[in-house]
Amino acid sequence: MSNGVNVITGGKGHVGYALVKELAGRGEKIRLILRSDSPVFDKIDCEKVMGDICNPEVLDKAFEGAETVYHVAGVVDISGTKDKQVWEVNYEGTKKVVEACKKAGVKNLVYVSSVDAIRVDDSMEVITETNDFDPDLLEGTYAKSKAAATRYVLDSADENLKICVVHPSACIGPYDNNRTSSMITAINLYSKGFFSLTFDFGGYNFVDVRDVAKGMIGAAERGRNGECYILCGKAYTLNEFMCSLADVCGKKHPKITIKKKHIDTIIPLFEKISAAAKIPPVVNEYAIRKICENCNFTYAKAEKELGYTSRPLSDSLRDTIKWLKKNDD
Repeated sequence: MSNGVNVITGGKGHVGYALVKELAGRGEKIRLILRSDSPVFDKIDCEKVMGDICNPEVLDKAFEGAETVYHVAGVVDISGTKDKQVWEVNYEGTKKVVEACKKAGVKNLVYVSSVDAIRVDDSMEVITETNDFDPDLLEGTYAKSKAAATRYVLDSADENLKICVVHPSACIGPYDNNRTSSMITAINLYSKGFFSLTFDFGGYNFVDVRDVAKGMIGAAERGRNGECYILCGKAYTLNEFMCSLADVCGKKHPKITIKKKHIDTIIPLFEKISAAAKIPPVVNEYAIRKICENCNFTYAKAEKELGYTSRPLSDSLRDTIKWLKKNDD
């Protein structure tokens, strides 16, 4: 446990709140930047600075006397409808966070990027960390914004501000307080008897937000300046994921299988259902492209240097469903 103040941006989000819970459990001093307060912080000992991360005055106030800043805040959007906001927050906002850290004399900055910022190819080889981030080689504003911000953050590291970048894969686990996660939405729908189907193609790498939180703290404490760390779990096919989810829910494995050749015909239906229900998109064109890419990320570097570990998928799914039932709206 350190004696310094830990400032967290995006503390209400899925990853951010997991970090808040982990730091609070360790008795750390916590200061949050919030656009609006929430009852989820009622039992957590923390300071609160109200405002927007894109406002330098808010950042100056929040970073005063801080030892470590965890920059988690960002806009995750795969719908393509929030491109301007995504770029302003994920890139311009991150630039302002870095500038404010240097102005305030912050010692450590941990920036939460994404595996989406890492360019992958079709080789299906193991994917390790890189320091080469080119937005022009990626698809989608979210991935481009994260790559550009990651490049800027890494270029800003110096002897006075230690900077580490972490790249989480697809996050599951409890604490999706804002209900913005497409994966948690899919898990919730399945547990309630909807979305009872599987796919004969695709897969992805899933990680528990609680493991990501511990990895972020490890980066602050033991990470090397200017280095990136992939915080992921294991790659699963979508069928393996859905079957594991069925087992955890005590249900039979899905009998309806969506084939790759039919996916283009059902995407518009899923998009309409998501829009009508006002829930994050579970299936759209961007998501299909991602699940067909190489997702063989490895956390070997984080394991060796940060002491990072990843729990079994079944444990994460079980805890996700427990949390959803307890916090069912």
